[in-house]
Amino acid sequence: MTPKLRKTRFVCVSDTHNAGPPDSFKLPKGDVLIHAGDLTKQGTFSELRKTLDWIEEADFEVKLVVAGNHDITLDAEFYKQYGQYFHNQHPQNSTFCTKLVKSYNSITFLDHEVAHIRLQKEDGPRTAFNVFGSPYSPANGPWAFGYEPQDAAEIWNRKIPLNVDVMITHTPPRYHCDESRDRGPAGCERLREKLWRLRPSLFVCGHVHEGRGVERVLWDLDTRNVQYKEKSTSYWTDPGAGNKKQSLADLTSKSGAPLANTGSWGSKETPFTSTAVLPKPPHPPLWRKAKDDRSFVVESPMEMPLSPQSQNIIGQGGVPPSGRCDLEALAGRLGRKETCIVNAAIMASSWPYTSTSNGRYNKPIVVCLDLPVWQQDAMSKDIMVSDLEKPLRSTEENLSFTTQG
Repeated sequence: MTPKLRKTRFVCVSDTHNAGPPDSFKLPKGDVLIHAGDLTKQGTFSELRKTLDWIEEADFEVKLVVAGNHDITLDAEFYKQYGQYFHNQHPQNSTFCTKLVKSYNSITFLDHEVAHIRLQKEDGPRTAFNVFGSPYSPANGPWAFGYEPQDAAEIWNRKIPLNVDVMITHTPPRYHCDESRDRGPAGCERLREKLWRLRPSLFVCGHVHEGRGVERVLWDLDTRNVQYKEKSTSYWTDPGAGNKKQSLADLTSKSGAPLANTGSWGSKETPFTSTAVLPKPPHPPLWRKAKDDRSFVVESPMEMPLSPQSQNIIGQGGVPPSGRCDLEALAGRLGRKETCIVNAAIMASSWPYTSTSNGRYNKPIVVCLDLPVWQQDAMSKDIMVSDLEKPLRSTEENLSFTTQG
């Protein structure tokens, strides 16, 4: 049965560094609030509580949060080794800080793990999606959740199921929303390669403050003998820049240029795998029911192991069931053609902050997507998945993206 789709509003923020509404920025209305890390400046208990309090009070049905490199107490191993250099006068208890983050009933905190979300409010969209969240970023000095280049592949090749619809990481992928103050790319190439294989509808990050913005990446799934190829990138013009409008990216069918992504609901795949013939995992995922009954979080999620195909074929396009393409990434998943990448950094300037730069804040970014309705009602006006498979078109109502091949 083809699912019905309905507009769902995501309000995205990152790198708030102790700032919060309404003094520093205003939160637009939405269904889901995403915070992509760096809630604090140095991860103290009081800093975390201040930020988590305003997130808890925010009027959103679901709130998804990951940590960032500045939230140092949430990385227990890092804090054990380096905490004295940050808090030598007032040492923090990493265990207490972690328990604090997980104690807020309305917040789903993701620590390199996945959740299935169902919006259940009677007056809400009542849609569903799979989300993965991770705090990691490339190491750059003594900060938390950092990894060296040689460890990047291992970080992004574990615990990420193929049917993720929304992905949240603190770091951006390389060449997308990652231009630093030095005018060079600061994102992770291995993460970009992983995105080619996953192709979620929405990817939200932060970390590189100057990279704030939105890009639509159309993946090349046809070209053979070239790994992780992209077809084009469309660049967003912020409709909220310099005025009182919202920083909005409308990617629904009503915008005239919907995202070309049928997601997990439009693919012929079973949970966390594709239709390709794969060996069984050693044990099934273990699930933990969230406190708010809205999500189920995998405690030991795993991506299905790669079948015995050449590593040179991973990331290559082609036509399944050809053995000369990445079968696991493509079989039953050719409707996942495009990803919206959002860098939602709120703090406009980068570390180290000064008294003057501390007052410069960006607006939250609102992204509207068509998602599947998990429970139908007779009065709804829904959209068919087939509507998203029509050719993209531009309208006067959707002129906020310009495309470069």
